[in-house]
Amino acid sequence: MLGNKKILFAAGGTGGHINPALAVAGLIRQTSPQAKILFVGTADKMEARLIPAAGFDFKSIGISGFRRDISIKSLKRNLSTLAKLLKSSRQAKKILQDFKPDVVVGLGGYVSGPVLRMAQKLRIPTAIHEQNAYPGVANKAVAKNADCVMLTVAAAGKRLHSKGTVVLTGLPVRGELAGADRAKSRQELGLDERPMILSMGGSLGARSMNEAVGELIHAKHRAADCYFIHATGNSGTWLPGLLKQKGIDLKKEKHVMIREYINDMERCLAAADLVVSRAGASSLSEIQALGKPAILIPSPNVAENHQYHNAMALVENDAAVMIEEKDLTGERLTQEVNRLLSNPARMAQIGANAQKMAVPDSAQRIVACIETLANKKK
Repeated sequence: MLGNKKILFAAGGTGGHINPALAVAGLIRQTSPQAKILFVGTADKMEARLIPAAGFDFKSIGISGFRRDISIKSLKRNLSTLAKLLKSSRQAKKILQDFKPDVVVGLGGYVSGPVLRMAQKLRIPTAIHEQNAYPGVANKAVAKNADCVMLTVAAAGKRLHSKGTVVLTGLPVRGELAGADRAKSRQELGLDERPMILSMGGSLGARSMNEAVGELIHAKHRAADCYFIHATGNSGTWLPGLLKQKGIDLKKEKHVMIREYINDMERCLAAADLVVSRAGASSLSEIQALGKPAILIPSPNVAENHQYHNAMALVENDAAVMIEEKDLTGERLTQEVNRLLSNPARMAQIGANAQKMAVPDSAQRIVACIETLANKKK
């Protein structure tokens, strides 16, 4: 138990960093209601909205990421980022000195770096959580002096060097998703016994995935032997128009559902028979938690190509099929989907292997690490 200990979380940028942090903080609030929790993030990202909405105190610092491409625009951006980094360190120091946390926990995003580094300078116990199979440069640097390094994927431990304890914790998923019911979800979505394919390329959308899924839907819509729920992301809102040009009227084709976002992921994922997805850490943890067979298409446009390594962690355990984006076509995706749908036993095996990789008590494991550090404050 944490009693009246003070815990500071640094997390932000994307829901993939924020939601796991909120899951852990929520468990602490439930089991140790006297503990004091503070989040640090950035003022212009979604954490500034999601964290206060969840009832937690929030403070912001100014930070952004470095761009790796070579251009005048990127050079200007990186000079601005460097200036922000120097300022953010001073901001982080003031927040830490004012709040006086017993432990600082970094769960990813640009904001974690300066907060964790300053906490280590001030000799405050620190823990970091590495979501990906291939750690990023920032986490590698912070891990060296972290008191506890928590991993989603065991393979990441080979690429991190730390003086502290290294623990496999997995990545927490939202409670409502972990408890979702397949039969009820399918009934609520109006599905019959036909298999349902859930596909998504992230909140921004991915043109290559939208195009491939569009061709998949076109190839299979006449038979109407399966359902499709596809999230285009905000850059793929052209897809319904393209499908209409191909003779697929979404007002008439009730087995094809195209959305910009999926706001009821717990329902859609529970109802799915096959998932086509990017390979972000949070998405994979949710797929594993519900034991879903998946075709993974890692984004090549991420730091350290970490989505490829995330996907390979499943492929090596026969827990997913992977198509690299350079090999992605509508024809290839259709072949893989047909191959799996025609072999239910194979799909069941892949799903079972994925579920074996899940860590259902992930939030509890992370809280246990926090408790250990908070009760051994230097």
